[in-house]
Amino acid sequence: MNQHREPHEPTGSADGQQITLRSPAELADALPYLLGFHPTDSIVMVALHGERGRFGGRLRLGIPRAPQEWAPVAEQLAECLIEGSERRGSRPDGIVAFLCQDPQDGETGRRVMERLRPLAQRLRTACGSLDVPVYEVLCISEGRFWSYCCPDVRCCPPEGTGLALPGTSVMAAAAAYAGVRVRGSLREMEARLAPWPAAEAEDQARALDDAGAALVPRILAGAGRKQVAEETLKLAESLMERLAQAPVPATGRTDQDAEDDRLIGHDEAAAVIVGLQDRETRDRAAEWMEGPEAAPALRLWRTLARRCVGPYGEYATAPLTLAAWVSWSTGDEPAARVALALALRIDPRYVFAQLLHQACNEGLDPEALRRCLRSERQERARHGQRAARPKSGRPGPRPARPGSVRKALPAAGPRPGATTAPERARGRTGRRGTRSGR
Repeated sequence: MNQHREPHEPTGSADGQQITLRSPAELADALPYLLGFHPTDSIVMVALHGERGRFGGRLRLGIPRAPQEWAPVAEQLAECLIEGSERRGSRPDGIVAFLCQDPQDGETGRRVMERLRPLAQRLRTACGSLDVPVYEVLCISEGRFWSYCCPDVRCCPPEGTGLALPGTSVMAAAAAYAGVRVRGSLREMEARLAPWPAAEAEDQARALDDAGAALVPRILAGAGRKQVAEETLKLAESLMERLAQAPVPATGRTDQDAEDDRLIGHDEAAAVIVGLQDRETRDRAAEWMEGPEAAPALRLWRTLARRCVGPYGEYATAPLTLAAWVSWSTGDEPAARVALALALRIDPRYVFAQLLHQACNEGLDPEALRRCLRSERQERARHGQRAARPKSGRPGPRPARPGSVRKALPAAGPRPGATTAPERARGRTGRRGTRSGR
């Protein structure tokens, strides 16, 4: 399996509004509202419950490039969705699936549909072998959709059917009423977190070289680790303040990202990126998760993820996971899942990302982790006050030990039906520093 699964929980409006989808066209139009974004190059599967086919758990995975991977991937996805639904309450009564992929060079949407037909059949067979029927599989490509299950050419013609104009479907109206928004395409969301292209990355790579040479020996020496942590967090706070005070461009997210990149120097970004590779420093940075700190923190983590260029791509795991945590903490679960998928694609064994991913999948409330992080912060502040004004010759109590992330989230480990992205080769090229951030 070449990408990390992204299971999704069912969502709905606060007043329990119900929408009835009566055709493949309405089902295709509903897809971005089910996920919170337009999936690209994706398999999406949605569980259905009850006689009326209520939407339940859902998952997304990038379409494997090699057709020989399709059979095992289909089996793993079917098992994951069905067993996950059972753990959350009930076994699905049916499943609908979507294959979303843009045409490659020289292809048409119809050709994409035909090329992916064996994958659609693998999904139907895999679910059927677990006694859960697949009611519909749709291919969405080039602004049109095709049904692999409906033989009626009157509603599903061979040339495909055009998708409804954005904002005109019944699902769009219901989503607008309920306050549900679509955040663009998956490709656009990933682009906000992707490293700079090589042509723009040379100066940043040199700054990362210099920061690694200066900071890594101090971290590894032990005695300087705490000082580096304080320097990293102080610099990160100043960068957050700089971002918070800067006017937000009214022209869109792309311009905001470009302005954030401009506001942070190469050396500043490099110093924070290297410092965040230490787990304890990263856990303290995770405390900027709510209130007025959350928005500038999220902008900073996105900016730093884009700065992990060249041989330092692996360093992006820490800022990506922090971006995912802030997004989840502030209620933007789709953005959190995209960031977590990228983090786990880089390092499938990164524990903080694994724990957050599992917590999202199990529908946990982020407040449990927020409470733990608040407690750590308050205890550290109290200890600092006692240390500054000792009342006796006795030493004050020790500060709270790090590790709040592990205490507040489920234990890392494989879940039933889960699969792990293949372990990357250990003979990576490039300059590496400390990797204590797991």
